[in-house]
Amino acid sequence: MGTGPVRVLIAGGGIGGLAAALCLHRSGHEVTVFESVARPRELGVGINLLPHSVRVLHDLGLEAVRDEVGSGRILTGHHLAAFEQDARGVTAHFDDRRTGVRAGTYRGDVLVGCDGLHSAVRKALVPGEGPPLYSGLVLWRGAVEAPPFLDGRTMFMAGHDRQKAVVYPIRGPIRPDGTVLTNWVVERPVDLDGTAADWNAPADPAGVAGWFEEWDFGWIHVGRLIDSAEAAYEFPMVDRDPIDRWSHGRVTLLGDAAHPMRPNGSNGASQAILDAEAVARALTGEGDAVTALDRYDDERREATGRLVLANRQAGPERVMQRVRDECDGSCVGTHTCVPEAELEREANSYKVLAGFDLARLRGMAESAETD
Repeated sequence: MGTGPVRVLIAGGGIGGLAAALCLHRSGHEVTVFESVARPRELGVGINLLPHSVRVLHDLGLEAVRDEVGSGRILTGHHLAAFEQDARGVTAHFDDRRTGVRAGTYRGDVLVGCDGLHSAVRKALVPGEGPPLYSGLVLWRGAVEAPPFLDGRTMFMAGHDRQKAVVYPIRGPIRPDGTVLTNWVVERPVDLDGTAADWNAPADPAGVAGWFEEWDFGWIHVGRLIDSAEAAYEFPMVDRDPIDRWSHGRVTLLGDAAHPMRPNGSNGASQAILDAEAVARALTGEGDAVTALDRYDDERREATGRLVLANRQAGPERVMQRVRDECDGSCVGTHTCVPEAELEREANSYKVLAGFDLARLRGMAESAETD
C-alpha cells in the first residue's frame, strides 16, 4: 500500500488529464491540472468511447472534475515551459502563451504529461524525436442536425483506403420526430505537410462534400449531410513510433503524449482514460513514486504501442479493406467474396488487442459484481 497522498502536477486538461485528475483525487492524492488554453471549449464534434473506458467514466461521474477536485486546482492559461526534477520532487514552470509571461512555478512529487500530440513533456524526455509521422491520409469531421437514419442508433462505415466515411448519431432527437445531432468523419489521401498541421484546423464542409456527391445509400446521402454542416475540422492522420520508456524518474506521459495513434480504431481517448486509471492505481499501491511510475509504464506502454502499430494497418477497418481487395464486383445486397466468419474473426482480433472484446468485458462485469 502507498504511504500517503502524492502531489501530482498534470500538464494538459484534455480528457486524459481530467480523467487522471479524478482518478488520482478519488484515490486520495493532491492534484493540480494545468491547461494551455485560457478558455477550454467544446469543438462540436463527436468522440468515440469504447466499453472498457466507459466503465471508468461511469465510476468517476462524467465531467465532475471542478466539483470534486475544485476550480482552484484547474489552472487555465498555463503552458508548460520547462521542468526539472530532483530526489524529492519536480519543479514545473508554466507560461501564459497569450502574453509570453511566466504564469507560475509549481512543485509536486510527480509530473504527468497529458499535453497531447505536440507534448512539451515528451519533447523534453525524448529529445530529437522529430515531428509526427504523416500517413498521407487526412480526416475531416463535423457534426450536424439531420434526420435519423435506419433505427436512429446505428453507426455505419463505408469505403476503403482511398476514400472512407463513418457516420453515427451523437444524441437522439430533442423533440419527437425531430432531428438528431449526427457526427460524420470522412477520409482521403492528401499530399500535404501533415507533420506540421493542427489536429483540429478549420475546413470548408462544401469542399469536402464534393468528394461524396455519389455516396447516396437511399437512407442517407453522405455528400448532402456533409454539405449541411456549418463547420468542419481537418485532422491529418499522424502518429509517432512507440518509445522505449514513458517514465523518467518522477515524470511520465499519458494519452496522446504517450501514444499518439491514428484514429482508425477510435481508440485514442479510450486508451487515455485507461492510462488515467492505471497511473492512479500505481501511485496508490506503491509507496515510492518513482517505482510507481515505472510500474504504470510497464502496465500500459507495450499494450498501447501494439495498438499504434495496428492502427497503421487500418485497425478494425481492415475488414472493409479486405472486402475491397478481394471482391470481384459480383456481390449484390450482401457480400459473398469473404466468409462472414473470417471478417468477424479479423474484427474481433482488434478488439482483443485493444482490450474490449466481449469475453474480457464479461470478465470485468463479473469481477465488479463480486467486489
